[in-house]
Amino acid sequence: MTDFFKGIPALSYDPDSTDIAFRHYNPDEVIGGKRMEEHLRFAVAYWHSFAWPGGDPFGAETFERPWFGDTMDLARLKADVAFEMFDLLNVPFFCWHDADIRPEGDTFAESLHRFQEMIDYFGEKMEASKTRLLWGTANLFSHRRFMSGAATNPDPEVFAWSAATVKNCMDATHKLQGENYVLWGGREGYETLLNTDLRRERQQAGRFLQMAVEYKHKIGFKGAILVEPKPQEPSKHQYDFDVATVYGFLKEFGLEGEVQMNIEQGHAILAGHSFEHELALATALGIFGSIDMNRNDYQSGWDTDQFPNNVPEVALAYYEVLRAGGFTTGGTNFDAKLRRQSLDPVDLIAAHAGAMDVCARGFKAAAAMLEDGTLEKMRAARYGGWDSSGGKALLESDFETIAAQVEADGINPQPRSGRQEILENIVNRFV
Repeated sequence: MTDFFKGIPALSYDPDSTDIAFRHYNPDEVIGGKRMEEHLRFAVAYWHSFAWPGGDPFGAETFERPWFGDTMDLARLKADVAFEMFDLLNVPFFCWHDADIRPEGDTFAESLHRFQEMIDYFGEKMEASKTRLLWGTANLFSHRRFMSGAATNPDPEVFAWSAATVKNCMDATHKLQGENYVLWGGREGYETLLNTDLRRERQQAGRFLQMAVEYKHKIGFKGAILVEPKPQEPSKHQYDFDVATVYGFLKEFGLEGEVQMNIEQGHAILAGHSFEHELALATALGIFGSIDMNRNDYQSGWDTDQFPNNVPEVALAYYEVLRAGGFTTGGTNFDAKLRRQSLDPVDLIAAHAGAMDVCARGFKAAAAMLEDGTLEKMRAARYGGWDSSGGKALLESDFETIAAQVEADGINPQPRSGRQEILENIVNRFV
């Protein structure tokens, strides 16, 4: 045991507590035949909670954690503290990048050796904890070697380094029985077209993803391969801009049946969408997988990765998750970080506890809306004409036949209300 969280008790469900506790998240509460813990599948992000030093574009780091440093002893201390927090929060999952959990070595081999040593240490920690691995991923964006991308880099040696890194991260995820593997192209884009070959880079990125899918099947990994869309930041253009863009990319390279989406709230906003839009579109396209839950500051033009606190916004997101049938291998990963002024250990616990409560409130509202059924009945009624024999026949017809029918039958359609305000009022009954 470490003393980092000394004096902070394990959290429990206590609606009347005036201290840090779960006031809305009861993991054992049954909703729709399933425990809330099984519905929400919460995960802690290793990078923001334990690796981020508290810097921003205008200031240096503000956090001074006892595990910050480049030694394996400190990496193990970081893991000790992390699993203590997982246990205090009673979360079922966590997520990592390779660079979060091991210090960088002077060579690829040295970094790999350190990484594998830490994976073994994670395995030991997991034997004594209920917390499992939701997904692993590779950091292919922070080091200066990735300044021009990883899979899309003009230097084939960077492509090779990146492929080897992903291979080993997939091996580690498989070894720890992770439920998914995520690929996020943090720098797969360009800053200027003057030095960019779009066709070449797109082909490289497509082949890289194909290799990941091929390797998944070779090693017998049963989890999902997830791509996380991200627009613009930090590049002017990125190949994984949003769900629609990624779907087109998957279709181009024959991967639409192999890859699903890990959708982040903050990224959806940066792309000019709402979170529920991206979730609904992924469901419609058959590629919904998992979510990163956070929020942006709407007065800022960048990805602030704050913990969620907007219950109506969260409720609409979980409504789409439930309409998709809920999570299978996916879950709710808190890709969120403390504010730079939140320095104390208790801030980490409070941030996650509050976010879990917000998600629980939003989820319960979403489940109640779906059970009530009014929204779905009104949606079905709006498109009811298409379920009639005449509506179905239209899609099997042609312009000439349809034109003749309109003229012969004297069809003269009148506008019908979309009832948006009524629908919004219905939502407000629940949130």
